[in-house]
Amino acid sequence: MLSNSPFRRRDFRLLLFGQTTAQLGTQVSGVAIPLLAVVTLDASPLQLGLVTASGTVAFALIGLPAGAWIDRWRRRPVLVAADLARAALLATIPLAALLGCLTIAHLLVVSLLAGVARVFFDVGYQSYLPSVVGRADLLAGNSAMETVRACGQVAGPGIGGWAVTLLGAANVVLVQAATFAVSALSLLVIRVREQPPAPEPTRLTGEIREGLAFVARTKLLRAMAITSAAGNFSFAIASAVTFVFMVRTLGLSPTAIGLVVAAGSVAALAGAALTPHLARRAGSARIIWLSLAVTGPVAMLGPLAQPGWAVTLLVLGTAAGELGQIVYAITNVSLRQRMCPERMLGRVNATMRFLMMSLFPLGALLGGVLGETIGPRPTLWLALAVIALSPLPVSIALRGARDVEDVL
Repeated sequence: MLSNSPFRRRDFRLLLFGQTTAQLGTQVSGVAIPLLAVVTLDASPLQLGLVTASGTVAFALIGLPAGAWIDRWRRRPVLVAADLARAALLATIPLAALLGCLTIAHLLVVSLLAGVARVFFDVGYQSYLPSVVGRADLLAGNSAMETVRACGQVAGPGIGGWAVTLLGAANVVLVQAATFAVSALSLLVIRVREQPPAPEPTRLTGEIREGLAFVARTKLLRAMAITSAAGNFSFAIASAVTFVFMVRTLGLSPTAIGLVVAAGSVAALAGAALTPHLARRAGSARIIWLSLAVTGPVAMLGPLAQPGWAVTLLVLGTAAGELGQIVYAITNVSLRQRMCPERMLGRVNATMRFLMMSLFPLGALLGGVLGETIGPRPTLWLALAVIALSPLPVSIALRGARDVEDVL
């Protein structure tokens, strides 16, 4: 183990273990829940879009105040509470299926409430990591975190597809509930002490405005917000029709769907592991936009897939998209964490998440409507065209900059 590796820290290893476990459960359930909606409950593209949208609408509703609250609180207790809440909510899905009363409405409510918990976890997690690894090791820490978590992404979809076939989709959701409980336990045994938050004399609205103003006046943060929002909007559109496309257009079985998703996760694993190397070769600032500019056009192979051997086009497109997104995510977040003052990290992260995720529910609903009117394949073309154009704002903001040090 290298002396400068974040793995040398016990607390980082515990955080990593919990997130790897939760990511495995999320990926298993990520196959199970759409299949539960489409196959068991016979959901339409619009209904699947509503389920997807309900999981992210909380970012638009409470994302900004959540960041201000997190800056007032210690972050670890927030993460533990969010994990336990999601575990309890997800456990109601197999229980309802057992009692014969599971409906699309139930999935919508669980998705909405779990989305509220996710807001607090995602904002708190990005603000907590610097306390565990230190700011100097953020790129290495984020890369290591995403690399090991991607191992769960590789195994999860394949296991999910196989488990759905064997056990049924509703029962597989219980796996994700258990992994959130494991994540909460790993957080509870972390020893590092957070500095107590400094008392803020301003009102909540004033703190929210301060976070918004910091992002608004920082050219690079504005550009990263636009690029990230475009990527999330595109993903949301595609999420409403991707499983419909694979099940009804390509005729894939749950096991085959799991393998397609796993192929994308293998690419994400490779991208996460290679990010520090790519940052050194291409430049730690340049790689932020270059990762999307190179992989975006390749991802457009996906909608060309047809039943039979041409399904490999979907595999290649999915893999390219996942590779570009993971490299962008690691380098983008690492730069943001270095740019932001510690006392404002929660608010800035929440502002960025708000700007990135607010369009997600609209994208999911739009994807559902388009899926029913023009069909899944044209809808995927539209989503991937947005991805191909998304790196433009960041590439303009970082023009001439090779490394992060050139812009700090």
